Amino acid sequence: MARHHPLFEGLIVDEYNHPVAVAYVGEEACYVVDDAGFHRHIPAADVDRQVLQLLLSQIEGSEEVIAAQAAKMLGQDDIFSKALIENQLKNVEKQIESVLETGIPEEGRAYIGMLGFQVRINYHGEVVGVDQPGVIDDDER
Repeated sequence: MARHHPLFEGLIVDEYNHPVAVAYVGEEACYVVDDAGFHRHIPAADVDRQVLQLLLSQIEGSEEVIAAQAAKMLGQDDIFSKALIENQLKNVEKQIESVLETGIPEEGRAYIGMLGFQVRINYHGEVVGVDQPGVIDDDER
């Protein structure tokens, strides 16, 4: 079994905006939340899946628009490229395990961190908030 590297290492804070550390319990990567001096070890894969599901839910229903914009940005603004991208977006949930295995390159995490992307979890490991620069909350519309 491949060792899971936490996808969002360095981008996760607790409910009080304190950085969350990463530690390994055997082969299992964990996010470590300081709960008044007690260090709670939460399986990183569980938290990472929650964040990926949240991000995927934002794509759902907009695959056609996203595919058209992605194709345009890539300079591949033809019907076949759009269809290929749209199909990949509709099947992206199947690729979660692959993303969990390969991880996000350190440079990519640093970049999205500089943009202000941040995940907030509680001491149970539940995602209680995600800060995404440039995304308007439904409450703000």
